[in-house]
Amino acid sequence: MATSPKSSGWVASLLRSGYDLVVIIVLVVAVRTIVAAPFYVPSASMEPTLQIGDELLTTKYPFGYSRYSLPLDPGASFKGRFLGKMPERGDVVVFRLPRDPSETLVKRVIGLPGDRLQMRAGRLWINDQILPIRSAGVGQVEADDGTKASAGLYIETLPNGREHPIFKLTDDGPLDDTPVFVVPPGMLFMMGDNRDNSLDSRVPEDQGGVGYVPLENLIGRVDLILGSWDFPVATEGPLWAWPEDLRLSQFFSRVR
Repeated sequence: MATSPKSSGWVASLLRSGYDLVVIIVLVVAVRTIVAAPFYVPSASMEPTLQIGDELLTTKYPFGYSRYSLPLDPGASFKGRFLGKMPERGDVVVFRLPRDPSETLVKRVIGLPGDRLQMRAGRLWINDQILPIRSAGVGQVEADDGTKASAGLYIETLPNGREHPIFKLTDDGPLDDTPVFVVPPGMLFMMGDNRDNSLDSRVPEDQGGVGYVPLENLIGRVDLILGSWDFPVATEGPLWAWPEDLRLSQFFSRVR
C-alpha cells in the first residue's frame, strides 16, 4: 500500500524527534563523563567549606579520567587513568570510597604520595612540620540532624601555601593523636575540614574508615557550589516556609 504524504511526513517527524533525543542523550553523557557532573552534600564532614544541602559542580578533566569518571562503571578490567594528573594539596575532590566504590565521598586532598602525616594534640603535621593555623573566630557546626554547636574556626596553611578553613571542637578527640601515616605510591590522604566530625584517611579501611585513596578512585575536583538549601531545618517547618531556608549567598560560589 502506498504511503500518503501526510503519513510519511508524520513518520519523518517522529524519526527526527527520535534522532534529536539520541543526540541529547549522547551530549548529556559526554558532558557528564568529560566535563562536569553535579553532586550533593549529605553530611557535615566538610564544614565550614561545604554545608549539608550544597549542590556541587565537580569538574572531571583536571585529573584525567578513570572508570569512575563514567556514569556507568565498566568494571574492574578498565584500570588506571587516561591523561592522569596529580591533584594539589588543598584540592576538594569527589571520589569513590575504596572499600565500597558504590559510595561517593567529598574530602580535601591533604597528603600526596610519599608524604608523612600525623595528628598531634589536634594539630596536623606534614613531613615533620606542623601546619600553621590562625584563629578566625567562632563558627556554627551543623550536625546531620540540623542541630548546631559552636566551634573554633581556624585558617590552616598547607605546605604549598594554600589556605582553607577548618572547624575544631577539641584538641583531645579520638582522631587528634594518630600514628604517622606514610602515603603509598599512587595513593592520596584525604581529610575533612570539620576535623572532629570527619571519617577520613585517619581511619583505616579495616576499621570502617576511608584509608588511603587510589588516584584511580578520583571522580573530579569541586570548583563551584551551584546552590544550597538547609533542608534539615526546612523540613521541620511548613511546606510554604521551605524557600526561606535557601542559602542564596552560597549560590554559584567558588570552592577553595
